[in-house]
Amino acid sequence: MNALEGRQISFSYRKGTSLFSQVDIQVGQGECVILRGPSGCGKTTLCHMLVGIIPRSISGEIKGDILLFGQDIRTLSLARLVQKVGVLFQNPDEQLFFPTVEDEIAFGPENLCLSRKEIGLRIEEALETVQMSAFRLVETETLSYGQKQLIALGAVLALQPAILILDEAFSQLDSFSTQLVKGIIQAQKKMGHAIFMVENSEDHLDLAERVYEMHDGRVWEVAL
Repeated sequence: MNALEGRQISFSYRKGTSLFSQVDIQVGQGECVILRGPSGCGKTTLCHMLVGIIPRSISGEIKGDILLFGQDIRTLSLARLVQKVGVLFQNPDEQLFFPTVEDEIAFGPENLCLSRKEIGLRIEEALETVQMSAFRLVETETLSYGQKQLIALGAVLALQPAILILDEAFSQLDSFSTQLVKGIIQAQKKMGHAIFMVENSEDHLDLAERVYEMHDGRVWEVAL
């Protein structure tokens, strides 16, 4: 069974032209799949659909089916959805909302109504994974862009999703943080988790088992 599957996905803004249509994608368990294409072609919109932001928070005309481990995404509650799939976008300021790093990491597990002990363990584990433990009590607004990206990733990992969607997550990272995140991706794959990456740089093709190309409203698989 695929971890993530899109069947004949189409999207258009209300009363607008189609952004893309009849898109088929699959990401298996323990697999990393890269999506690449020119700016504005719809890659981020597709990510929004795959994690349920569209149509929950952003409206538009959508068609097709999105399945997470065989379950239609439309049948999943928000609580179940965030435990299955997590997303990291290019701009971490769009994902960070709390005054301190600890508050940011804790927010997701708290909303799952986990025990205080489990929440504490998840905070520690997430910060250790992204090597930001020393910043636990630091105010998020004082962090560098790259540090914010790592904290945003840590907040996603604290929910322990089995699918990660990364939308140009490397674009502003330095070489050390880039290698750190690549190591995290490899570790997630070994755990059997699925990774779907929007990434145009060829520097990260070594992570991928398969690559899709998006252009002019179409998506197709290309050879590595």
